[in-house]
Amino acid sequence: MSVESNMLESAIRQFTHYKELGEKAMRQLEPEQLFIAPNEDSNSIAVIVKHLWGNMLSRWTELLTSDGEKPWRLRDEEFEWAEADPAQVWQYWEEGWRCLLDALQQLQPEQLMTIIYIRNEGHTVLEAINRQLCHYPYHVGQIVYAAKMLKSTSWDSLSIPRQRSAQYNANKFDQPRQRRHFTEGI
Repeated sequence: MSVESNMLESAIRQFTHYKELGEKAMRQLEPEQLFIAPNEDSNSIAVIVKHLWGNMLSRWTELLTSDGEKPWRLRDEEFEWAEADPAQVWQYWEEGWRCLLDALQQLQPEQLMTIIYIRNEGHTVLEAINRQLCHYPYHVGQIVYAAKMLKSTSWDSLSIPRQRSAQYNANKFDQPRQRRHFTEGI
């Protein structure tokens, strides 16, 4: 397998991992908690999801043939939410991630060095992937942090629970060496 193929596969695993983290955090909340913002300068989880959705659709639709900042994208409206509809939050979440992951799965390794544009600025496809590997986990981290703050009962850890590192490591070292999967123990 080529380096380029490995890079694409790794990016898909990383994005999938962060999608799963966000989902696990949001599923621990009551539906109405998705719409709570701590203050007027902060975003609710629903608004963060809507922003991710808008960015993902804009960046990954027609990736190789049109600018990543689509004329139909209304970025400022991504930071507004009209009604508390949890089903809409989940629809945005799934639609955005599906657009991203479908685009990545359709890429050929040799396309990683193709120049694409985001707001009229040239990037290789690889640079665009790396740009979003920084952007999306940043927002997923916000979702996780907000969910932890909003959860009224005990938090189900998304990683290695507190005071359980030694136990986790002992279990890992008792197993034969294997390739790391991004869905466990960060």
